[in-house]
Amino acid sequence: GIRITKVGLWFVLLTVVVAAAATNTGNNALYLVLACMLAMLVMSGVVSRMNLQRLAVGVESPGDIFARRPFELPFTITNEGRRWPRWLLLFSVTVQGPARLVPHLPAGKRARGSLELLLPRRGRHRIEFAHFSSLFPIGLFRKGMRIPLRLDLLVFPELFAAGGLEVEPTGMAGDESAPRPGWGHELHALRGYRSGDDPRGIHWKKSAQTGALVFMERESEESRRLSIVFDNATGRLGDAAAESRFEHLVSEAATAAVDHLAHGYEVELVSRDGILPFGVGARHRQAILQSLALVGPRPRQRAELRSSDPGARSLRIAFAAERA
Repeated sequence: GIRITKVGLWFVLLTVVVAAAATNTGNNALYLVLACMLAMLVMSGVVSRMNLQRLAVGVESPGDIFARRPFELPFTITNEGRRWPRWLLLFSVTVQGPARLVPHLPAGKRARGSLELLLPRRGRHRIEFAHFSSLFPIGLFRKGMRIPLRLDLLVFPELFAAGGLEVEPTGMAGDESAPRPGWGHELHALRGYRSGDDPRGIHWKKSAQTGALVFMERESEESRRLSIVFDNATGRLGDAAAESRFEHLVSEAATAAVDHLAHGYEVELVSRDGILPFGVGARHRQAILQSLALVGPRPRQRAELRSSDPGARSLRIAFAAERA
């Protein structure tokens, strides 16, 4: 399509005034000026149309996309014409969205760039068209054109700061030591023997040196596994506040998964849609994020969701409370 600019509108009004003056006065000079002004209007429309012809666009995969986080969409614009360059091209993927300027594109050449975008919600998104517009040559008209793109994007949930998440400890057995008393193998502290302590924990050598019973406290052990139990059996979400609450819980689950995988944990995801078993690495991270990007409310159920490993650390997330 084509639309007139403010400059073009004033130019057209001035052309009408000159035409009226030339008609009323019969002045040849005004007729000459009118002819030049009409020629500029025609030339501007024709050249602006030619400036957008024979353009091709390609878009590369932007990588991981998270809701409410800016990302770069790489693109390539090719001038398939053989003679004339293209000037002052504006490229965007939405009519009113951010645009990237390509000031000059020679014939037969291509220009590469990236467009910064932000998507507010997780899930599947589709970009139907790429939009081109240009004010070339003199800004009287803005010529626009769109090219089918049909780009499908999967947007992962928004990530929060990981420090606010509370994960339930495993108890007495696991893969690594924790800085608190327990039943592990590493020494935590030496203290005086108390009634009720296990006699097997007495440090006999130290007791002989001090003349009093000395007890060895062991450090607790924790598992390097995390089970995220996300109960999405919420029933129908009745209002915007409930939907916002549900999205917040999905983001909590995604944040916990990404943070613990980055620290070398095995992570599983348990929801009403199924179980993603314990795993590590980039592929497992992608699988969990994809599952959470598409998770939705399910009908209410009474059966309780459980981790596949009772000894793993767990994060239980339910709709009724912050953490059930």
